[in-house]
Amino acid sequence: MGNHHETFPWKHIIGFILSLVLTFVALWVALSSGLATKVILVVIVTLAIVQAALQLFMFMHMTESDSGKIQTINMVYSFFIAAVVVAGSIWTMAFVL
Repeated sequence: MGNHHETFPWKHIIGFILSLVLTFVALWVALSSGLATKVILVVIVTLAIVQAALQLFMFMHMTESDSGKIQTINMVYSFFIAAVVVAGSIWTMAFVL
């Protein structure tokens, strides 16, 4: 384990540019692509998942720690909580009068 410090944050710049590209692709798909609504939704959700993963690895330093197992458990728990909140919200809005 070394103390390697880069002088210029290339990883952050590349992550930022990729995030912008993914955002603009999603915007183009939504506004100008002419695809079917279901296809647009699938593409946007896929791009959102890719962008979330990109940001976790490029900006949140998920792979730069000695406690990889703990971070993995925390991420799985966070995804579970997010899924429960989203599913519960959709269920409440759709089925509860």
